[in-house]
Amino acid sequence: MAGQILPRPPMQIQLYSKACPMRHAIELVQQFAKGALIDSECASADFTSSLFEILKFDKKNKDLGSCDYDTNEINWLILPAALIDLLEDISSKESFILVSIKFIGKQSTNKEKMTLSMKATCNSHGQDSSYFLGWQEYEKNPYDDVRNPNGIIQMGLAENQLSFDLLESWLAENPDAAGFKRNGDSIFRELALFQDYHGLPAFKNALVQFMAEIRGNKVNFDPNKLVLTAGATSANETLMFCLAEPGEAFLLPTPYYPGFDRDLKWRTGVEIVPIQCTSSNGFKITAPALEEAYQLAQKRNLKVKGVLVTNPSNPLGITLTRSELDLLVDFIDAKGIHLISDEIYSGTVFDSPSFVSVMEILVKRNYVNTEVWNRVHIVYSLSKDLGLPGFRVGCIYSNDELVVAAATKMSSFGLVSSQTQYLLSAMLSDKKFATSYIVENRRRLKNRTECWFPVTEIGISCLESNAGLFCWVDMRHLLTANTFEAEMELWKKIVYEVGLNISPGSSCHCAEPGWFRVCFANMSEDTLDLAIQRLKSFVKAFLPSGYKNNSGFSHNCSSKNSRRKSFTKWVFRLSFHDRERER
Repeated sequence: MAGQILPRPPMQIQLYSKACPMRHAIELVQQFAKGALIDSECASADFTSSLFEILKFDKKNKDLGSCDYDTNEINWLILPAALIDLLEDISSKESFILVSIKFIGKQSTNKEKMTLSMKATCNSHGQDSSYFLGWQEYEKNPYDDVRNPNGIIQMGLAENQLSFDLLESWLAENPDAAGFKRNGDSIFRELALFQDYHGLPAFKNALVQFMAEIRGNKVNFDPNKLVLTAGATSANETLMFCLAEPGEAFLLPTPYYPGFDRDLKWRTGVEIVPIQCTSSNGFKITAPALEEAYQLAQKRNLKVKGVLVTNPSNPLGITLTRSELDLLVDFIDAKGIHLISDEIYSGTVFDSPSFVSVMEILVKRNYVNTEVWNRVHIVYSLSKDLGLPGFRVGCIYSNDELVVAAATKMSSFGLVSSQTQYLLSAMLSDKKFATSYIVENRRRLKNRTECWFPVTEIGISCLESNAGLFCWVDMRHLLTANTFEAEMELWKKIVYEVGLNISPGSSCHCAEPGWFRVCFANMSEDTLDLAIQRLKSFVKAFLPSGYKNNSGFSHNCSSKNSRRKSFTKWVFRLSFHDRERER
């Protein structure tokens, strides 16, 4: 039942009691919502699945043999779909049976329910995640070195602002491209008029050449297999529409980008099942973790259609190893499912080991023109490597002709403007510039990561990284308890008292509390220095006098030195809006 989208009317919930007060059954539900009730069978469940509304029983000590309430007569509590399996399990232990539950989403007025669609009133977009809520708090009180020096510094946005001067220099040297001219003559009219959704051939050719350059020209890409989309968000959602039906599932290794709960699920109805990765091996993907996730989906009656990975990883800032890529290819081959490799950060690899695309693995293992070859798809964008998220340029690369054809038709809902394509085709076709930009951008990213080293003086360590625009930071020693509630309390202090918006690991579905993603490439070096000073002052005041981290103060600490035992159970995260603001 957990993976089904049930019809809206009639919206009823039926609970049947077997010799126990209904009040007791509802108390179990409420305890779960507060994180007090955790069941081993759903320790790795995806708690951000499509939302269901569970009956909140508030009548006093009334033992009912059976009841059937209409939505107009009851109060509501928002809980995740994974809770259904838990309730069914509890029913055998706690003497009550959950018979049926109807999907509805966000509570709304009767008038809204009559005039708006289910999608419009649904609360499964994910905007209530601490990842997005941190952005909202920053926007209310943004740091500015002159106008608001005590404001919140945005460290929750993975944006590359380190190489804008290179782009601006190229634009100054190539005024025709920026002015929409060709050989001095205006082509504004040509670009402004209708263009079909296949994209400008010149841009698609330039883009595949740039993709090959980033991968060391070890693999080549055919522009005819490329579909342009309005960013990677659109690309990933389009692939979900192409590859899966509502209620089917994709497996994702944790921790993963919080936006995937929106991109992959919100409009498609596709479910995400986590592949649990832990700090014990540096968050590497393992064969047992893959199989466990697959079996969990089967238990939830979800048909698994594929695996989606981000390489390099967001939020970990590490590239997948060849052994991990081999493992993934073997897994999807054995299961007959798809693999999506989101390679949006491929050009940000600044240290060894070098980036290996899944396409390179397929070629070396002689999978070309096989069924597996057609079931592997790549997502790419210029938002991170070129630092152009506002241009909304993304793409899907697939060897499956049917996927390319379907995705091309769907791209009508999110096209890249002709003006953008023309400008970037000129820029990326300048091979000397493209090559030098990639090298210099990587050098600057590596230098910027070194600016983060001073936090090691206060016992804060990071997962050893070689890519990305962020660090995966270990603050477990700052938790008051080894729980996600303690992580959220620490996050609130860092946002409101320290004035830094960072992303808690729970928003990335990390299985262990105390990890945070901290972005470093979306600000000046002076602002980063200030952020580090704020954090150092907070930690020194927070920790007892004379405290020393058991694993030492070294950067890039080994996961073997983790200070706390891994805590692998998920806890339902309370709404941010219910928490008292402290700054």
